[in-house]
Amino acid sequence: LCNCSSVGSAECNRTTGQCRCLPGYAGPRCQDCARGFFPEQGGQRCQPCGCSPAGSTTDQCDPSGKCQCKVGVTDLKCDRCSDGYYRFNETTCEPCQCNNHSQTCDNSTGTCLDCQENTEGKHCELCKEGFYRSTHPAHGCQHCPCSTVASTGTCHIQPGETIPRCDRCKAGYTGLNCNQCDKGYYNSDSICVRCRCHGNVDPALSPSVCRPDSGECLGCLYHTTGFHCELCEEGYARDPEGTNCTRKEATPGPEPREFTTSTPNATKATSFSTAVLNSTLSPTTLQTIFPISSSDNSTSAFADVSWTQFNIIILTVIIIVVVLLMGFVGAVYMYREYQNRKLNAPFWTIELKEDNISFSSYHDSIPNADVSGLLEDDGNEVAPNGQLTLTTPMHNYKA
Repeated sequence: LCNCSSVGSAECNRTTGQCRCLPGYAGPRCQDCARGFFPEQGGQRCQPCGCSPAGSTTDQCDPSGKCQCKVGVTDLKCDRCSDGYYRFNETTCEPCQCNNHSQTCDNSTGTCLDCQENTEGKHCELCKEGFYRSTHPAHGCQHCPCSTVASTGTCHIQPGETIPRCDRCKAGYTGLNCNQCDKGYYNSDSICVRCRCHGNVDPALSPSVCRPDSGECLGCLYHTTGFHCELCEEGYARDPEGTNCTRKEATPGPEPREFTTSTPNATKATSFSTAVLNSTLSPTTLQTIFPISSSDNSTSAFADVSWTQFNIIILTVIIIVVVLLMGFVGAVYMYREYQNRKLNAPFWTIELKEDNISFSSYHDSIPNADVSGLLEDDGNEVAPNGQLTLTTPMHNYKA
């Protein structure tokens, strides 16, 4: 008897008893799968392996249908490049070229995916923006020492140099790493701010314009002064437009009229300008002029007094006058007190009426005065009833 598989055999040779197997089947009774086939899960039929001849090492597969793939090839039928490889061809897959900064790439184009260590590019051959490639290969891409506030944040290393240089500094900054203030700027809380000198400094004469640490202007021009060259020098004032500092000039006054005073014994006349007595004070200066004649043709005058100094002088005079008035009032008050005390001094009156003497006091401050000591005569006595008795060798009086 042939006893052939009903699934895998086509017919049986009854003379020899040999089974004739269908494609994909093998064995005496056609019960096994042939090479390149694998049994169907849950059945008796054999399925072709379908391994890729370019990606597999053999056309045979395991019972699950997985083929044996070449290096760099993966998938069930070995028809796709594995991670780290690309360009599947008739021979094999090529490894990704990512300069050891990525493990994967596009399996068809070879473009590296997910570059690491601050790199970018098709093959992770470039540094990201804000990073530079160190001269030491092991260091890779390092962060640029360039602030985004002071520069573009990018840098590079010039040939022959080992320290990176910022690509471009922003306005007001300079230096290898854009960490210094440029001319015409000063450091204000780690930020470079333009010097504020109101256009009164010449950069050609003072290149730095102002101090880089404080902002104080250097070399003020056009008769200006101050921290920011905002003030006028002494003897100068702002013009009506408020732009330039011009020299102060004395305001012309009315024609002075002179008068002469003389005394019988005087030999020289003294002249005073009535304009000084009658002139009004200007808001800015007070000018007092005493003309003095001299043999050497020299003249002298008081210097201009500023309005503030004039106010101080006036205030001092007012204070002195007030103190004098207070002293005068105090003196008058003391004098009147002195007169009142003299008028209110204690006094006594004695009135003789026949044989009696009436004695009374008018001092209000000593109502209980002791009258026993008023008369210092040895013969005086004070009776118990309060009457004063005057005793003399000749006569006795009672008061």
